[in-house]
Amino acid sequence: MTRVKICGITDVFYAQAAVEAGADLIGVVFAPSPRQVTYEKAGEIAAAVKKYEVSVVGVFVNMPAATVNTVASSCKLDWVQLSGDESWEYCQEIEKPLIKAIHVFSQWGGEELLAHLEEGKRRPGSKPPIYLLDTLVEGRYGGTGQTFVWEIAKRAVAKYPIIIAGGLHPGNVGQVVASLRPWGVDVSSGVESRGVKDVDKIKAFIQAVRSAQ
Repeated sequence: MTRVKICGITDVFYAQAAVEAGADLIGVVFAPSPRQVTYEKAGEIAAAVKKYEVSVVGVFVNMPAATVNTVASSCKLDWVQLSGDESWEYCQEIEKPLIKAIHVFSQWGGEELLAHLEEGKRRPGSKPPIYLLDTLVEGRYGGTGQTFVWEIAKRAVAKYPIIIAGGLHPGNVGQVVASLRPWGVDVSSGVESRGVKDVDKIKAFIQAVRSAQ
């Protein structure tokens, strides 16, 4: 079953709405972004959804590993997502289960993507992460609303747990799920209206995923 991650949640109301709609993971962003939350707010969101047995993912960008570990523990996060330029060596310092964002270059094909993922797997002592594939946009670390060529991920999805992100919305996510069958899909701006989460779009997104499985 393809899991659904609703990212960029900024308050308890939208977290609960996403959970009630069937989300599997809730993402809170600690990096500079219009969707950035305080540690206190992240803790409130995590506490609110725990009773539903839904996982909470903290999104970090180029923050010291010790700080990431402290925040993840204090906010009661289930997963850490690294969406910056963090090295494979850095990843080994993270204590929580890991989602590693891979920013997909426009010139990459399936072979280049697979080689990049396998580089991380070969590192000594490597802990296998979930890989999140997002579109590379210069100077941005996510939330761009831009897609990449999904077909290049076919071989990667067959070998690794992959989350597809970047430009997904209720109108196209069913195509991704039906063609790739990824471990998960991730959405933020694609379920917003005028920069704010839209409950109807969240419901439509999750329904589109479930219908395509």
